[in-house]
Amino acid sequence: MDTVNVLFLCTGNSCRSQMAEGFAKSLRPGSIEAFSAGVEKRGLDPDAVRVMAEAGVDISGQRSKTVDELPDVRFDYVITLCGHAAENCPFFPGPVKRLHAGFDDPPALARDAPDEEARLAPYRRVRDEIRRFVAAMPGNLSGDRRP
Repeated sequence: MDTVNVLFLCTGNSCRSQMAEGFAKSLRPGSIEAFSAGVEKRGLDPDAVRVMAEAGVDISGQRSKTVDELPDVRFDYVITLCGHAAENCPFFPGPVKRLHAGFDDPPALARDAPDEEARLAPYRRVRDEIRRFVAAMPGNLSGDRRP
């Protein structure tokens, strides 16, 4: 099987797309060359780093970036992970396949949490959903995955 170049795109490249990139690198080396970016950059979310470490994946060395900051790569797939990124996805030349795999936004869900455990719960849930999605790749890349 050939390696496919996959870009995970989200609004701020701070959480969901970082998790997806980390899982792809951890779970699918040799079959997926993973990248992540945002429509804008907001910095790496420390709670995303924390819950990924709990799952045995270190994303602390990754950084938030926009598509313009990516190396010159011909992507096979661009996977948007949130509605805003799907609506504002930049144009990619060539035969790239665009897919949408929407996941809830952990920072938004955690915003009013009364304590640390409640704050981390949506991060853990979304992390596990993203792990299942990435683990099924590239076989699940035939169409949109709507929540």
